[in-house]
Amino acid sequence: MNTRSHYDVAIIGAGMSGLAAGIRLAHFGKKVCIFERHNAVGGLNSFYSLEGRKFDVGLHALTNFVRPGVKGTPLTKLLRQLRIDRDEFALCEQKQSRVAFGPAGETSLRFTNDFAVFESEVARQFPTQIDGFRRLVERIKTYDDVSLEIAPISARSVVRGCLNDPLLEDMLFCPVMYYGSAQEHDMEFGQFVIMFKALFLEGFARPLEGVRVILRVLLEKYRQAGGERRMKCGVRKIIGRAGRADAIVLDTGEEIQATHVISSIGAPETERLVGVPPAGTELAAGRLTFVETISILNQQPAALGWGSDTIVFFNDSPRFDYACPSAPVDLRSGVICIPNNFDYGPNQALPEGIFRVTCLARYDRWAALPDDVYHNEKSRWYADVQRSARRFLPALSDGTLSSATVATDMFTPRTITKFTGHIGGAIYGAPVKHRQGRTPLENVYLCGTDQGFLGIIGAMLSGISMANYHILQKS
Repeated sequence: MNTRSHYDVAIIGAGMSGLAAGIRLAHFGKKVCIFERHNAVGGLNSFYSLEGRKFDVGLHALTNFVRPGVKGTPLTKLLRQLRIDRDEFALCEQKQSRVAFGPAGETSLRFTNDFAVFESEVARQFPTQIDGFRRLVERIKTYDDVSLEIAPISARSVVRGCLNDPLLEDMLFCPVMYYGSAQEHDMEFGQFVIMFKALFLEGFARPLEGVRVILRVLLEKYRQAGGERRMKCGVRKIIGRAGRADAIVLDTGEEIQATHVISSIGAPETERLVGVPPAGTELAAGRLTFVETISILNQQPAALGWGSDTIVFFNDSPRFDYACPSAPVDLRSGVICIPNNFDYGPNQALPEGIFRVTCLARYDRWAALPDDVYHNEKSRWYADVQRSARRFLPALSDGTLSSATVATDMFTPRTITKFTGHIGGAIYGAPVKHRQGRTPLENVYLCGTDQGFLGIIGAMLSGISMANYHILQKS
């Protein structure tokens, strides 16, 4: 084999976790190459161009935000490990967000990047629950959510040990589930802790230019460290011999040898590359996927009367049902994102208004549609999703919104699978996570969503932790 085709580490997928793993390894002199099937980096958190505009994919907000000087947090750890100055991310804080429940959001909990605001909202809306809520928060603060060894427990059972109001329980679960859970109805408590800290104890931020800023920084750090990257160059197969990966085979048929392989594409997706497992041992792919509508407006949303809400998590039903729906889209709950409502500073604003709405969806109701039916269904559901979400914002007439809308787009579970390879469009991967990142091949490791760290910061920390744990600490 030509030695130029041998790497210390081959990384499959140029998402956030793969890029972070590559930077960390290259910093320590490892010969690393990232192989990406598509022509853009970022994976589930990327961007695309349409009619001269850039659209973010995935990024509503970067979670885990803390202000300068706060130490011992995921963001500060990430910046240190990847040798990034926090100013390079140019992060701007959210103004405020809400959890809104009821047919028109009659019960609402406001939160900002100051946790005291959220705590006071819980005390106001649920005075009999505030002591239990504070006990829950203390347990969350002291829980070792980054341990690779901790046994899984039900988050619902832990929360119910502190709270006895089902409405407050669901209002806490709705944001953390929508922003990270691959499990229906419940979560593993460690996953709940990760997301609760990320959303409520820390907070939301965003660069003015969106996810492109973060990706530019990561790509430049990787280039400076000497990492290689091959785009439009997917991996078709992992060849295993004697319990180890001997080589990876690219879509072109070219074989690449590597001492270690890190896969950021998901556990079931990696299993497919290794080969068909014995009957009954296949890893279950996730069932949770989404649609998202995007509307571009000719004015700032605040000018339409939509105030300063950055993110709104909504649910119109007596209980929050986080599960794969029977219909193509579940309109009962979702997430509204208004990227204009971050505090970008004096004389800084997005040039156009953006109104994004995310709802749960069902992959198989979208996957097999003929193209003409598919596009008609997108148009139908786009309108329905928008109407559902607008119930939770100040009233605005159809005509006013229509005249302010200058462009639209929508992605579906089918889009997700096409551009990420995730089976069933499962954004958060498989419901069972692999905290140590191990696979049946001793030198193939998982990073990213199926390793178990959640969110954009979590994804990057996953790549770092797997690089440290499996490769750098053993070098």
